[in-house]
Amino acid sequence: MPKKLLLLPPLSVSSAFRAPRARPAASPAMNAARTGYRVFSANSTAACTELAKRITERLGAELGKSVVYQETNGETRVEIKESVRGQDIFIIQTIPRDVNTAVMELLIMAYALKTACARNIIGVIPYFPYSKQSKMRKRGSIVCKLLASMLAKAGLTHIITMDLHQKEIQGFFSFPVDNLRASPFLLQYIQEEIPNYRNAVIVAKSPDAAKRAQSYAERLRLGLAVIHGEAQCTELDMDDGRHSPPMVKNATVHPGLELPLMMAKEKPPITVVGDVGGRIAIIVDDIIDDVESFVAAAEILKERGAYKIYVMATHGILSADAPRLIEESSVDEVVVTNTVPHEVQKLQCPKIKTVDISLILSEAIRRIHNGESMAYLFRNITVDD
Repeated sequence: MPKKLLLLPPLSVSSAFRAPRARPAASPAMNAARTGYRVFSANSTAACTELAKRITERLGAELGKSVVYQETNGETRVEIKESVRGQDIFIIQTIPRDVNTAVMELLIMAYALKTACARNIIGVIPYFPYSKQSKMRKRGSIVCKLLASMLAKAGLTHIITMDLHQKEIQGFFSFPVDNLRASPFLLQYIQEEIPNYRNAVIVAKSPDAAKRAQSYAERLRLGLAVIHGEAQCTELDMDDGRHSPPMVKNATVHPGLELPLMMAKEKPPITVVGDVGGRIAIIVDDIIDDVESFVAAAEILKERGAYKIYVMATHGILSADAPRLIEESSVDEVVVTNTVPHEVQKLQCPKIKTVDISLILSEAIRRIHNGESMAYLFRNITVDD
């Protein structure tokens, strides 16, 4: 028997060529979430979140919801409590006394945000740790370069920092680094808070700090003095120690090899190059940690006739017995910024004053998120600054 053909009903033109269903338009809130930004603090302690809160207040934003804590076994755990997909994320990490824990908090939070599909992860690290270990010493290592590689591996795509100990550290990174300056805020403090600052002289406590001191002196139209002599011991004077082979007693030398002998350094008696008699002495530097060299410099300036002594630095680490030594010294006032939390030290020593730099950090965050130029934040900043 012949097979029966099954005829389908004819398709109407409207059903055959029906237009695809239109997707509902995205709400403004959804668009804002896709192109927005969030600010997180990589440390949950009150002292470390203070700067983050100041920055978010200036930006008119809320601090991102996250939890950072230490397990009973000492491990660091980070939990992100909100969606960050497709957003620009700024992690603010101030470095307390426990540097290694702070580094792990930053690395773990960056990696958590990376796995949560954040678009860009920008680290706001006002004081960059291990910045003094940026040169080879003996048979050590350049730890600062190692840290830069770890941050890149964890997922950071950009860093905002302030007054790196050595500007060449920026070359360790495989992504952009904005090295902001705190000097405008410290210069403003000198002009507004130091009475009769026109009678002051800017002092470098060692020749290594002369460039920074010269920059301050030229901008304030003040004199310059430099302390030089055997009382100063800088990191540049440390023995490199990379002998190959190591030095041993009765070492044999190749008979045909006579290398010129490097003469040992001998520092002259301590001197102050510049007149400080009857003036206000303002010692400037980038970091004040071990304050013994600053206290020694203050004593020398006092002997040379300075009647008031200020110490100004960007990063006030003030570790160990720094508050007590400052309180007992000839230093009248120590002025630092809030790149590093030092509230405990201020309670121990009323001579310590703080300058807020959250304004420039918040403006840097705003400009980076909006894709604006950062040149405005580096006005009149030269290569030597």
